[in-house]
Amino acid sequence: MTVAVLAYGAGNLASVQFALERLGASPRMVSTPDEIAGAERLILPGVGAAGYAMARLEALGVTEAIRAFTRPLLGVCLGQQLLFDSSEEGDVPLLGLIPGRVVQMRPAPDRPVPHMGWSRLTRERHDPLLEGVEDGAYAYFVHGFVCPDGQATLARADYGGPIPAVVRRDNRWGCQFHPERSAETGARVLKNFLELPA
Repeated sequence: MTVAVLAYGAGNLASVQFALERLGASPRMVSTPDEIAGAERLILPGVGAAGYAMARLEALGVTEAIRAFTRPLLGVCLGQQLLFDSSEEGDVPLLGLIPGRVVQMRPAPDRPVPHMGWSRLTRERHDPLLEGVEDGAYAYFVHGFVCPDGQATLARADYGGPIPAVVRRDNRWGCQFHPERSAETGARVLKNFLELPA
């Protein structure tokens, strides 16, 4: 199974690549509109700030290719956030594939920000991406901004309020957690993504 991983200077490509290879996939690093258009499925990883990530996508000229992609697309961590309309982080417009605005998490005495560590998932709706992922399964999170909780939410975590942990709209999915670092849960999510019909 081939899968394209977008290499745009804002993702932890090595850990995503190794996780996919452990599942028997052959990941290809891509960075051009033509490579994106020809992919069977696409992963949009992300680490860091939304403004920098969007600037990198714009510099590579790939934003429209991502928006036009009709096969399975998975955004990971910041990559999930980039699927939404805009972000409070730098007040930046995002890809606009899922309605809503990403906002900064508010710290509390028992809840430092960023949210970093293992949290349980609560499944809200059935979806092929979550096939075989048990309700209450743990996933590994590292993030200081949170996506809006709405119709796109497939699973939530709790960190002083609901965290949309898995989202979907049409052929676009997102994981706020890092599946490549989430042991059995993450491996199952990635395996399910690889098996989605292209």
